[in-house]
Amino acid sequence: MGCTGCDTEEDSHSGKQLDENGMPRGCRNNGTCSSGGCTRLGTFDWLANMQLPTGKTQFDIVEMRFKNSRKAFYRNMKDIDVTVGDVVVVEASPGYDVGIVSAVGELSRLQLQKKEPNFKKNEARQIMRHASQADIDKWVIARKREDETMFKARELAIQLKLEMKISDVEFQGDNSKAIFYYTAEGRVDFRQLIKDLADEFRIRIEMKQIGSRQEASRLGGIGSCGRELCCSTWLTDFRTVSTTAARYQQLSINPQKLAGQCGKLKCCLNFELDMYIEALKDFPSTEVKLRTQTGTGIHIKTDVFKGLMWYIHQPENREAAPSMVSLSPGKVKEIIELNKNGQKPESLAGFKEVEIDVEESDYTNIVGQDDLHRFDDKFKKKKKKKKRKPQNGQQKGGPSSNK
Repeated sequence: MGCTGCDTEEDSHSGKQLDENGMPRGCRNNGTCSSGGCTRLGTFDWLANMQLPTGKTQFDIVEMRFKNSRKAFYRNMKDIDVTVGDVVVVEASPGYDVGIVSAVGELSRLQLQKKEPNFKKNEARQIMRHASQADIDKWVIARKREDETMFKARELAIQLKLEMKISDVEFQGDNSKAIFYYTAEGRVDFRQLIKDLADEFRIRIEMKQIGSRQEASRLGGIGSCGRELCCSTWLTDFRTVSTTAARYQQLSINPQKLAGQCGKLKCCLNFELDMYIEALKDFPSTEVKLRTQTGTGIHIKTDVFKGLMWYIHQPENREAAPSMVSLSPGKVKEIIELNKNGQKPESLAGFKEVEIDVEESDYTNIVGQDDLHRFDDKFKKKKKKKKRKPQNGQQKGGPSSNK
C-alpha cells in the first residue's frame, strides 16, 4: 500500500493524500516508499480492478489494522462505504477504537478463511462510522501516551519484583483502555500491578502475555540479512524451528549466528529446508564408511551446491598422514556397492573428481580490476629546475669579452 493508502484526504490537483502541512501522509519518508514503511503486514489487493458479478453484494466483513502487527475483523452492518486506507471507528469493550481498513470485499473473505476459519458473524463487532477529526485527534493523544506509560509500568513491575518484561503498550482509540503486552517464563501474579496502573493512569488495564516471537513481531527490527524482520512485515505463521534444519543445510550449530532477535532459531531456516531435503535424497548415507585396501574413508562434510562429498582417508599405516578427498555421490555409491560385495578398491584417489581448469580471459583490464593508484603518478608535483647561477666573469646577457 505504501504512503498512498494511509488516509482518505487527497489533493484536488495531484490526487495524492496530503496532511495539514501539504506533505504525503503515512510514514516519515514522505511518499518516497512504495511497499512498506507504515504498513506492517500490508495486504496487496490483487482483486482491486475486478468488479462484482451482477446481483452480488460486497462481502460485509472488513479487515482492520491497528498498532504494529495487530489485526482484527469487523462487520459492516450499516453498509458504510469504506475503502483500503480509511480511518474508521469500530466497537470495543468498553467504548470504541480507531483503526485503518486493510482489506475489503473478496480479499477480506480470503483473509478471514485463512486466519480465522471459525469466525462467527453473529458475534462479530461492528464498524460504527468514519473517524472524524475529533476522533483522530483523540487517537493521536492516546498514542502519544504509550511510551511514557510503558516505562512507568516497567518501573512498577520492578518495584513489585515481578519476573516479567513489558514490551509494548497499546491504547484504545477513545483513550479509556490500554493493553499491556508482556513476556514471562512462567505464571505471574500481577493483580497488584493492575491496581497500581489503574490508580496511576485512570484507565482500564488489560494484560496480555505473548511469546518471544510475537514480541519481535510487534516491535520489529532489522535482521542479520539487512532487511526488516519477516515476522513484522509478512510472516504470521510461526512454525517450530529445530536444529535439524541447520544440520540438513550443513550449518554450524552456533546459537549466536542461528538465533534471531527473539532469541529463538531464525524462522528463515525453514524457508529452504524442503529444497535441501529434496536434494539430499540423491546423496548416500554419511554414516557409511568407505573401505579401501589402504585405509578407511570417513565422511567430513557435504557440499550440496557443488554435488560433492568430502572424506578424510585414514591409512592403515598410522605413520602415513591422512588425506582429504572429494567424491561425487555417484562415486560414493559405487564404492559402497563394492564394499557390500566384499570388494575393496585400491584407494579413494582413483575415484577423485578431476578438476577442470577454466581458462581466464587475456583481457585483464576489466571493471573492478584496475589498480586504484594508477593515476597517482600523473598528479605528482613536478620538481622545478633550479637556474644555474652565472659563473665569475660572465654576465647574465651572455659570455663576457675582453676589449
